[in-house]
Amino acid sequence: MATIKDIAKKAHVSAATVSRILNQDESLSVTDQTRNRVLKIAEELNYTKKKPVKNKFTMGIFQWYSLFQELEDPYYQSIRIGIEHYCTKKQIEVIRAFRSDSNYAEKLKKIDGLICIGKFNDAEIALFSSITPYTIFVDMKTKKIHCNTIVLDFQEAVIDIMDYLTSLGHRHIAYLGGQESLSDDTFYLEERRESFIQYCLRHNLCYEPYIKEGEFSAESGYQMTTELIKDGTLPTAIFAASDPIAIGTMRALYEHGYRIPEDVSVVGFDDISIASFSNPPLTTVHTPTEFMGEYAAHYITLLNQDTEMKYHTPIRLTLPCSLVIRDSCGKPRKEL
Repeated sequence: MATIKDIAKKAHVSAATVSRILNQDESLSVTDQTRNRVLKIAEELNYTKKKPVKNKFTMGIFQWYSLFQELEDPYYQSIRIGIEHYCTKKQIEVIRAFRSDSNYAEKLKKIDGLICIGKFNDAEIALFSSITPYTIFVDMKTKKIHCNTIVLDFQEAVIDIMDYLTSLGHRHIAYLGGQESLSDDTFYLEERRESFIQYCLRHNLCYEPYIKEGEFSAESGYQMTTELIKDGTLPTAIFAASDPIAIGTMRALYEHGYRIPEDVSVVGFDDISIASFSNPPLTTVHTPTEFMGEYAAHYITLLNQDTEMKYHTPIRLTLPCSLVIRDSCGKPRKEL
């Protein structure tokens, strides 16, 4: 295939001149004779102008939950917003798919990178990794580091919560959480629950009567708290594994005549926008969910652009959380 250099050599002009003639640069000052000679030689050599390569990148987002569930709990919504915010800035096309979509595999056929939000079993991890090598799983901690993941440091966050509550004098603390099941009907290990139990064991705190698990929703928080009240096992403090659970807890306590924090202290998790507007403002753990999404998109984009590295080892990025102290916690009531 003929090149610009080949044409320049035969026409006795510079390669730059040939390029400007072929690109119809009107500002170029050359004679018609030279211009025609270059064009004729290009035709004789069957020169074909290369089409510019578009630097187009398509990011897939696969969400393991439904759109309705995303509206119920802003946690995953915030991760997605972070991804889309980054992609908008970088002019990256985004294709979204939900597990509930019957044609999600078809939707994800033409993507260059993939971000999976939620919890997945080994078969699904293998499936999504086969679609594109540029895949990362957000908010899913695997036993071994065999795929790219971004997770939060739940263990340290729970320690911060429990240290804070015990420093106020609490010895009777409940854990209200949710259970998340994988597509094969097995349950995902809830690290906050396990960290809570381990903390209680290390500090000789009674915990068996105070553990309740349902869903990560306000309705579930309301129901679990109501059960504690009716069972006569209401502790002096409640650690809710999500802010929606905490909001439901607060409503149940108020309806049964309990004051917050005078009678019961409440701590949430996630620091969603309404947490600071609850009554009283909710003490909670701030989770950098939007940054999780942004960094996931940034990392996948970098992987795709880095053509020099022949081998990429899987990574697990663990982000710290921070306790945000507001007005929903105080010293324990005296009857326990």
